[in-house]
Amino acid sequence: MTFTLSQLEEARRALDAPLFADLAGDAQVSFEFFPPRTEKMEQTLWEAIQALVPLGPRFVSVTYGAGGSTRERTHATVARIQSETPIPAAAHLTCVEASKADIREIAEAYWEAGVRHIVALRGDPPVMGSKFAPHPEGFAGAADLVAGLREIAPFEISVAAYPETHPEAQSGQSDLDNLKRKLDAGANRAISQFFFSPDCFFRFRDRAAAAGIDAEIVPGILPVSNVAQTRKFAAMCGAAIPPWMDRLFEGLDDMPAARQLVAATISAELCRKLYAGGVRHFHFYTLNRAELSYAICHLLGLRPKADAQEKAA
Repeated sequence: MTFTLSQLEEARRALDAPLFADLAGDAQVSFEFFPPRTEKMEQTLWEAIQALVPLGPRFVSVTYGAGGSTRERTHATVARIQSETPIPAAAHLTCVEASKADIREIAEAYWEAGVRHIVALRGDPPVMGSKFAPHPEGFAGAADLVAGLREIAPFEISVAAYPETHPEAQSGQSDLDNLKRKLDAGANRAISQFFFSPDCFFRFRDRAAAAGIDAEIVPGILPVSNVAQTRKFAAMCGAAIPPWMDRLFEGLDDMPAARQLVAATISAELCRKLYAGGVRHFHFYTLNRAELSYAICHLLGLRPKADAQEKAA
């Protein structure tokens, strides 16, 4: 029997050490949740948080709806995480339809609740498809918001980065310039929008370094279990869904367990390649579910920490 070059290459890969064998367990993770709208959703959210807390994340963050539509629910969720778990909670805060006085009031309330970490974002307009317009007495964008927060209290501040360029940016370079402004204004790190190609992140990281950005850039990981929903998210943030990924989910609409297995495999492979490229902190967009994120963290070598388990119980 003769083998083609591609077959030999595939055989070499298959015979190499398993992708996830004996990883050092030195990766760090953080998790993002959104505030629940109903009692049942709150129960699901809290079950997810309790499942993930034992992994000892650096922080968990809670999103903020367009136009501040979830302001009270975001605050309540963040305050509960802060008071009932050993993990630092980070609150998302946006400029949309908020004056500087509004931002100060919200930020000071977070500080009083023990929250020391803010994810500072420009935010999406309340009407999908419309353009962002700053509040007449508000901040013009995320860089100004970061500077404003720095004047209120010594928060730890994370901002957003876009490996595939923000859809509203004039160019990749202008988007990178905007990221640098946010970091120069006092942000500690950037968390990237999700992406599905490790090369996409590595190229972005190299471009950022060439632009003089030396702050930590954390890759955002979205484990995909609902392709239609992911396509909607991707359209909003400028992320590309590779055709091969679409094909892997074909025929699985009525097979949720199979979808989860495929989703975990895709995301785990992405994380493993990022790990091989030196990444040691991953930020998971959980969509308030623990299973996929937990499985990927387990493959990356993370195990429950005894002290975190006791405090979460």
